[in-house]
Amino acid sequence: MKKLTSLLLAFALVFASVGCGSDSGNAAGTEDAAQTQAGAEDTAGETAETEDAAAEGQEAEAETEDSAQAEPEETQAEAADSADEKSEGVMTYEEYVAADLESEVVVETYVQAKQSWWEDKATLYTQDKDGAYFVYNAACTEEEYNKITTGSKIKVTGFKAEWSGEIEIIDATIELLDGNYVAEPLDVTTYLGLDELVDFQNQYVTFKGMTVEAAGQDDAGNDVAFLYNWDGSGQEGDDLYFNVSLDGATYTFTVESYLCDSESEVYKAVKELKIGDKVDMEGFLYWYEGVNPHITSVKAVN
Repeated sequence: MKKLTSLLLAFALVFASVGCGSDSGNAAGTEDAAQTQAGAEDTAGETAETEDAAAEGQEAEAETEDSAQAEPEETQAEAADSADEKSEGVMTYEEYVAADLESEVVVETYVQAKQSWWEDKATLYTQDKDGAYFVYNAACTEEEYNKITTGSKIKVTGFKAEWSGEIEIIDATIELLDGNYVAEPLDVTTYLGLDELVDFQNQYVTFKGMTVEAAGQDDAGNDVAFLYNWDGSGQEGDDLYFNVSLDGATYTFTVESYLCDSESEVYKAVKELKIGDKVDMEGFLYWYEGVNPHITSVKAVN
């Protein structure tokens, strides 16, 4: 009887142990599941925060790009406005135009191109927002000349003069100033043949859709599209003269070799012209017994 009782007690203990183990495992599993769910919720929260931060970063980056794009436009506008400012004692373009020939003039202007330096002199094509000034053989050391680049601001003191219709400043001295302005070419094609064309004298201009005409004849009597020098007496490296027409009127244009030498693209382009070619051109509205532009670019058009 005692053995039977002991055996029953042993079985009871075994079942009790099994039951306790099962409850403990279920409890542990429940806790693990709860922790996993909590971790997932935390991860989801962190992911959402990361996405929000990334979105804010993208917005900030977009604002920075917009600001960067706007800044150059504002800088260009400020540069254009500063081109109108004149120092005390300096003439406006209107005052320069009204000044008598042979009178002293003082202007502030911006170099658009320069002829080659020689004997401490420089000839400069200059312009501001209101008009242009051709500065002929100004006193200029080689060191000063080398500092002058397209857009450089200078102060010019000299005398207003005229040569065969070209208004220029002679016997001048120059002073380099802070500032920069580069003019865009002004299309004056429609002014060809009109008195108003002279109002744009010396400015950086463009002519469009003109036709190349015969400039003269070679030794064999054949028509040619250009000449070395105005009368054909020159050679490679000298000025090039060529004729172009519009609406039945013909004009003589020039590649000034001191401005664009024989290695320049425009010099080579003019040598390739054929009579009848249609061309667009850019250059400076120089004057010699009428319009005689100094051309810096020639491009064929269909």
